[in-house]
Amino acid sequence: MTAFLLVFAGLFGLVIGSFLNVVAYRVPAGISLVRESRCPGCDAPIRWWQNVPVVSWVALRGRCARCAAPISAQYPLIEAFTGVVFVGVAWWALRLAAPVGAIADPVFWVVLVAFLGFAAVSIVLSLIDLETKRLPNAIVLPSIVVGVALLAIAAALGPAGSASGIGWTTFLRAVAGGAILCAFYAVVRLISPRGMGGGDVKLAALVGLFLGWCGWATLVVGAFAAFVLGGLFGVGLILLRRAKRTTAIPFGPWMIAGAWAGIAVGEPIGRWYVGMLGLS
Repeated sequence: MTAFLLVFAGLFGLVIGSFLNVVAYRVPAGISLVRESRCPGCDAPIRWWQNVPVVSWVALRGRCARCAAPISAQYPLIEAFTGVVFVGVAWWALRLAAPVGAIADPVFWVVLVAFLGFAAVSIVLSLIDLETKRLPNAIVLPSIVVGVALLAIAAALGPAGSASGIGWTTFLRAVAGGAILCAFYAVVRLISPRGMGGGDVKLAALVGLFLGWCGWATLVVGAFAAFVLGGLFGVGLILLRRAKRTTAIPFGPWMIAGAWAGIAVGEPIGRWYVGMLGLS
């Protein structure tokens, strides 16, 4: 079952990655997501067999089948990366579920879907923010609503004999995490409007929701990691003379990177820190 889930997650991630490429291009440009895909060079429609993740790009040697216009290597890279990320999320969920046998619990599957969705949104928002320095409301706000809905369903399924130990307390902590992190970023924006955008404040609510679901230590580590990673990146650019202290750097990708760092290692770091203080 474990191997099947990981393989399925990887293949599903490849397909989702192909869609994320479309979203990252079309949403900032105001193009409908349901419009038929066409080559930007010759306007020829892209057939289904030319849309097979990774394989089609390799088979076509990175060029349009009709006009031979080059196709960016970003497409297969994002598809492959999404597949790897989905496998990682599935493995993380399985590792948490294994000690309590929760893989047979419906809660496990709802939470897995929620975090896979968060992973997909993380990738597409990072792409858009790096390219346009924007975090579109059309993606961020619905993601918050869907995230809250899925985690609420998980909480509702949890108390009645669930092996996962998840219930309304977990959900309320997630909502509180989203509210706290959103409020924190709102204060930072008030203090430094040029250093923090409104999109970052809204993204903080989404990030805090999923960090809070995992625990308070995860929330703290994930929030702190965003500033550490973003700061290190900024310092690196300055040392390489690729940026100045006044250069605007998209912060959304670092919020997202920090969030996943918190999800991956937040609880162990929290336990280590408490133990170091002698409070355990």
